[in-house]
Amino acid sequence: MSRLLLTLVMLNFLLIAPLWWRFGEMGTHLIAWEAFIIAPLMLLLPVGNVRRLVGIGLVSWIMLATAANVGTAATHLAFARSLNLYLDLPLLRSVYHLLVGNVGQFLAVCAMLAGVALLLGITLALIRLLIPPVSYTLKRLPGIAAFMLLIVATISAALELNGVRWVDSARLQMVNSTRFQWQQITDTHAARLAFTAQLEAAPLERQPLPGLEGRNVLLTFIESYGVSVLDDPRYAEVLLPTLADMEQRLSARDLHVVSGLLESPIRGGQSWLAHATALSGRWIDNQLWYQLMLDSGHSTLIDDFSATGQRTLAVMPAITLTWPEGEAYGFDEIAAAKDIDYAGPALNWVTMPDQFTLDYTQRHLIGDSPLFAQLALISSHAPWTPILPVLDDWSSIGDGRIFAPWERAGDPPEVLWQDIERIREHYAWSVDYAIKVTGRWAERVVDDNTLLIVLGDHQAAPLITGDYASGAVPVHIISGDPALLAPFMARGFVAGTRPTLSQAPNAPRMSQLRHWLQEDFGELADDADTRPDTRTTTRTQQ
Repeated sequence: MSRLLLTLVMLNFLLIAPLWWRFGEMGTHLIAWEAFIIAPLMLLLPVGNVRRLVGIGLVSWIMLATAANVGTAATHLAFARSLNLYLDLPLLRSVYHLLVGNVGQFLAVCAMLAGVALLLGITLALIRLLIPPVSYTLKRLPGIAAFMLLIVATISAALELNGVRWVDSARLQMVNSTRFQWQQITDTHAARLAFTAQLEAAPLERQPLPGLEGRNVLLTFIESYGVSVLDDPRYAEVLLPTLADMEQRLSARDLHVVSGLLESPIRGGQSWLAHATALSGRWIDNQLWYQLMLDSGHSTLIDDFSATGQRTLAVMPAITLTWPEGEAYGFDEIAAAKDIDYAGPALNWVTMPDQFTLDYTQRHLIGDSPLFAQLALISSHAPWTPILPVLDDWSSIGDGRIFAPWERAGDPPEVLWQDIERIREHYAWSVDYAIKVTGRWAERVVDDNTLLIVLGDHQAAPLITGDYASGAVPVHIISGDPALLAPFMARGFVAGTRPTLSQAPNAPRMSQLRHWLQEDFGELADDADTRPDTRTTTRTQQ
């Protein structure tokens, strides 16, 4: 009887515990019917090869379902969505590099090895419980109890499969997880074929933008800058004064700013998908779509601005490895971490602070020729420690050695991340820092011949925003020439640095940005009625 109880408790815990993590509560998920079927079944099967084969098959299924359930809980926490095995397995490498950036290579390797050891340990324990030694025999009374339990659990599972739930806290978790992942695989494969056909059948051609000819266009992403920093009181009290101050400072320098909202394709991470969405004019919300788009030779804003005569540049301080995607995009120049002469310290995951990145871009990369640049700022990336001040004397920044005093300032991530409320405070402060330095940089770099587009890449993880926060991100467009901002005003943007928050539920998709630039500044800007409508193609894949 003790072996039956031990097996039953362990199996039930493995299948149900990930749901506790996912939903943050225990009461609604207490029983996995599969555990009440498998545990007695394996003890009742006669000793021999059949029991061994059935046991190995069931252990494999249990571990795969458990891994999928844990993965779903983790992706909900990080990205506010479910795990999709078809799409997410390639991201394991990115998870490792994120760990290395936050806790160092040694601890990252230890964590990965500990995870593998835990997985192997659980697997071996299950095998020993479900496939007892040859000498083990089930006594009569425990055998009767196991048989009765098997009958009741099997009937209950059959009822559940037919939509009848007589125990509210019971589920068929293995079956549900397997069906869900299989449905995702088949649906995603079909969507892949449709997306590939769409790329071939309705390509977005490159188009010169004569309305921006001879001008600098700087597309600047701020990491994790989502609408929640403006509509959540926990963060708004930090950010709103900064935006108001930014507006006043820009106005004092005869610079104009309008603001709006765009819906990002992702939440919590994978910033490159937001970059790809804005650049391509396609809705790119997963890694597969991203790779298909790049492999197809699909045109992007880089091609549009190259055709207009601008030099094209990507400033990517977070890129520390080879970046073949940059070559696929066709940038004339790529400034990754190794290409930027930074002599200061790394700040946990952040390779260099945003103020240095912006100052270096202005001093060494912008130059005299017309430029289109994509900049990806990273100081507001997790783990949001340390928090740096904005240096008023930009001439003191130099090669970045001035940031050395902040290398070990504040608590390290492993201390900070023990307190959720402190994490949220640091998130607000880090976004505040990124906006401040970007606004101060705008004062220095923007003139009548410049269009600076500042936007968030995505909302932060649900830990910061909550499970049901909007996917919208703020967009600020700055120029010394108000004529460059007029088209955005016509599309619902408002003067100043505070977008209209009521528009968040129906914010235009980020993929529309390229279409807007083509329509408002392109060759057919004055004859829009004759132009093919390509905007609808960005909404066919979810």
